[in-house]
Amino acid sequence: MDAILANPSVLWPLGFACAAITVGWVATTWMRIKNGYPLENQWGKSVYPKTDQEAVERVKLLTNENAELRAELGSVKDRLANVERIVTDDSHRLTQEIEQLRDKRAN
Repeated sequence: MDAILANPSVLWPLGFACAAITVGWVATTWMRIKNGYPLENQWGKSVYPKTDQEAVERVKLLTNENAELRAELGSVKDRLANVERIVTDDSHRLTQEIEQLRDKRAN
């Protein structure tokens, strides 16, 4: 064992491998913190779970915004269906519908 440890050609690769692993771990942790990912322990659980009031409010705002966007998307789909119907219908039928709407407005 002493002969292996005394040989520097064996220690350099081992030391380099340990240093590379440490640098990789530090870089990965730094990128997680920088990009807002939760830190995890060795079992995959968050080290610092975010349960503060600001995070709860942010989730509520995003949920409300999501609901509004879904409603708007439904409205856009309805409009698109009407435009597709108008474009694909016969011109005679379209003219009749326009005249019917004018008659209803006049009455």
